[in-house]
Amino acid sequence: MGVWIINAKTVAAGNELASKHIFMEDGIVKQIVEAGASLPDTTGHEIIDAAGKLVTAGLIDMHVHLREPGFEHKETIATGTRSAARGGFTTIACMPNTRPVIDTVDTVQLVLDKARTEGIVRVLPYGCITKNELGRELTDFDALKEAGVIGYTDDGVGVQSAQMMKDAMAKAASIGMPIIAHCEDNTLVEGAAVSEGAFARKHGLKGIPNESEAIHVGRDILLAEATGVHYHVCHVSTEQSVRLIRQAKQIGIKVTAEVCPHHLLLSDEDIPDSMDANWKMNPPLRTPRDVQACIEGLEDGTLDIVVTDHAPHSEEEKAKGMQLAPFGIVGFETAFPLLYTKFVATGKWTLQFLVDKMTKLPADVFGLPWGTLEPGKTADITIIDLETEKEVNPAEFASKGRNTPFTGWKLKGWPTATIVEGKVVWSE
Repeated sequence: MGVWIINAKTVAAGNELASKHIFMEDGIVKQIVEAGASLPDTTGHEIIDAAGKLVTAGLIDMHVHLREPGFEHKETIATGTRSAARGGFTTIACMPNTRPVIDTVDTVQLVLDKARTEGIVRVLPYGCITKNELGRELTDFDALKEAGVIGYTDDGVGVQSAQMMKDAMAKAASIGMPIIAHCEDNTLVEGAAVSEGAFARKHGLKGIPNESEAIHVGRDILLAEATGVHYHVCHVSTEQSVRLIRQAKQIGIKVTAEVCPHHLLLSDEDIPDSMDANWKMNPPLRTPRDVQACIEGLEDGTLDIVVTDHAPHSEEEKAKGMQLAPFGIVGFETAFPLLYTKFVATGKWTLQFLVDKMTKLPADVFGLPWGTLEPGKTADITIIDLETEKEVNPAEFASKGRNTPFTGWKLKGWPTATIVEGKVVWSE
């Protein structure tokens, strides 16, 4: 028995929508037909009526924190994948800064086994660049690749040694794997909780300067040029980083980059005087100039994809205040509605542009076989209501994390069903 999704709207080009019926069977999209005056023969098959909602390839998030193993009070693979499904994501890539970190074959296997038995969306693990993310000794890249990692990163900390990073890039390049870099010079950030800008000055706080990120971006671009590795920059947040990545691409260096919704929507000038730590993330919220640079970078292709950097923490941890609370906000369940409402519904972007940045392009950047809605492809599908407006309510999140600065925002573009390999894993 297969499944027909009837009365779907798919993105044709720009903002144009096409009326389609979609048939999937055995986890594969078998047919996509024009929605004519009469329905296709659905005898013997299940029917999902999309009722004119948007139907896209399943969203892909290449930067998430599932917290398991070690931080299950913040999130688990079970709760994190359910949160991802509510956000319309069918494939997510989890960062290795767990406890233990994902630096051995056994830990990779643990994550993959948990994802298979307790997760409801596809989970792709990254492996660490260095053992214990301490920056002192490379992990066994070959063994981690064999175990199933999709790249190497010490996300959460920057690799401080240029020689260590060069060695990592050379090894990764030799086995056709990417290096994914959290760019941060530790000598410039110690003791700081927010960006070096208006909010820090107003409240007498030490600030994190833009160059703390950009110094590593510039260094790593030169190392990527020397080694030929695919170098991917995590959560870009500064004008300087955008400028450096743009220049690197112009001369043919193999660099790709990502940006998060919060760095496209918020600046340090938006942080409330209450010092609410739900506004504390790393990289921090930068200046309005940086926000504009990130928007322009995404628009011109300097920044390739959108990721959430979903980073849940407990309410107790976030209650410690701006200086002591951990960095990070949740992102799965608000990402598409935020960007749709603020950029597509206002006419700044086309719907196709946003969908591509969250489906096809992440797959292209990392060489994944998903991200397109076509006959013969895996039936990873997201159904999205573009019309109904709802408020962001963290109490309704499937994630254990409630730490978001977007509480109360009124948004459209909410996912209503998520399908992985032809199976409905979540429906509103």
